[in-house]
Amino acid sequence: MTEWSFAAILDAIAEAVPERVMTRCGSRVTTFGAASRDTRRMANFLIDQGLGVHTPPREVARWECGQDRVALLMRNDRYPEAFIAATKARAVPVNVNYNYTAAEVADLLAHVRPRAVFYHRSFGPVVAQAINPSVTSLLISVDDGSDTPMLPGAIDYDTGVEHGDPHRRTPTSPDDLVMICTGGTTGRPKGVLWRQGDMYVSSMGGADHHTASVITDIARAGGQTWFPVSPLMHALGLWSAFAAILAGHTVVLHDDRQPFDPRVVWNTAERHRVSMMSIVGDAYAAPLAAELHRADYDLSTLVALATGGAATHPQHKQALMARLPQLSIIDGYGSSETGGLGYGQSHHGQQSHTFSAWNGGVVLSDDRRRVLAPGDTEIGWAAKTGRIPLGYFDDLEATEATFPVIDGRRVSIPGDRATIEPDGTIHLLGRDSLVINTGGEKVFVEEVEEVLRTHPAVTDALVVGRPHPRWGQEVTAVVSTTAGHDADSEKLRQYCRAQLAGFKTPKAIVFVDSVRRLGTGKADYRWAKRVAADAATVDTAAHDAEMV
Repeated sequence: MTEWSFAAILDAIAEAVPERVMTRCGSRVTTFGAASRDTRRMANFLIDQGLGVHTPPREVARWECGQDRVALLMRNDRYPEAFIAATKARAVPVNVNYNYTAAEVADLLAHVRPRAVFYHRSFGPVVAQAINPSVTSLLISVDDGSDTPMLPGAIDYDTGVEHGDPHRRTPTSPDDLVMICTGGTTGRPKGVLWRQGDMYVSSMGGADHHTASVITDIARAGGQTWFPVSPLMHALGLWSAFAAILAGHTVVLHDDRQPFDPRVVWNTAERHRVSMMSIVGDAYAAPLAAELHRADYDLSTLVALATGGAATHPQHKQALMARLPQLSIIDGYGSSETGGLGYGQSHHGQQSHTFSAWNGGVVLSDDRRRVLAPGDTEIGWAAKTGRIPLGYFDDLEATEATFPVIDGRRVSIPGDRATIEPDGTIHLLGRDSLVINTGGEKVFVEEVEEVLRTHPAVTDALVVGRPHPRWGQEVTAVVSTTAGHDADSEKLRQYCRAQLAGFKTPKAIVFVDSVRRLGTGKADYRWAKRVAADAATVDTAAHDAEMV
């Protein structure tokens, strides 16, 4: 078996198609040849600053890291080059969510302990507050057109490239690591440690090619244009972009200096004759579908839309396919802890509701001791075997809990409950940490959310549990409604009750102007729990006032 590092793959592609465009972002256009050359120079600059491997990967425990970390607090522009440059230096690139506050970034960096930080210049004030200068000795500033000055002691990205040796090649290894920091929707993010050889196969559509000639043949046959709309600092965006780049395709990157605008997205797809797009759930699908019904675009080349990272409601998929009948929508199921675990495919007039397992995707029994056979009615755990992460950085306990060894093989169990259908497909129920225990019954919040979102008056909805003196927890929905539609709590409860068991029907509904989601499109359940709790306090105070 021949495994590959990202650097080796990119350099092989650059030799095959040096003049082909690798990335477009705004006005910046980068070819494969230029990217290969400039990432080598930046890598050598990092190496000359002392970054690299201190303890070989195979000599440390699976939750440890013997390589220097490089944090990327960046928007999409130049993200792929910074990521590859770090790997060529045999340092570990680490994604940092640019929507975090300075305190949240500081907390993450204190855990990751990066030797270097790449940052877009407008994030300078956040970096200044977040870094520990005794740990982070190198700051590399990427021009983003802002008026924010560079931090004292920082070096401009292009200057770093100019100072790097253009010829010296440092051998890299498939054992070299990448760290993916989870979204942290229910707690502080964790750093998931992946071998590059495993991530390439599990998450980027790669394979263990026997020779470099296979890679170059794939590259010469490539040349499509893919458009990952979500930020590359999110795992889905990164994996989508590199699935294209490492197959020799051109990637159009959304210029995320500006807020998400569906008109800009469709104009970009039209202008560059995009064949493949990827998005994150309803937060993207809903406005994109609405815009397609508002205006006409020539999207005749667009044949595939991948969606993952968050739920995408059938009504939005149907609306997209109604306007683009040639479109195939691929629902990807996976996580930072598994890579690709399952997929569903929908076409015009036909939608999937379960996931076919990728290689290694299984459902474990509730006690995590056996793999469920097709048709077993037990509610178990979605899991992945084979090409999975090593563990969580600096966290032995969490590593052993999420990546246990079962029957002699490591398994990734990210925490989603699931069943396996008679045809072998996986029916996903939802994250176990979000299950509501009410009156002795378990409620999977995603099931209730899906019903609520089908109501014509509901724009978006999140469901959480809040304390209740009788039930332990009560099912509470946080809902935003569409202007012009009539909806109240009782009508929505009756709508849910017609499709769900009584214990699953929300006992309380809290209306908000807008349901908050994270910058990646994922649900912000911490915010929803606060809203539900605050509403309960207001209700209690009003009840007490009535009793006086």
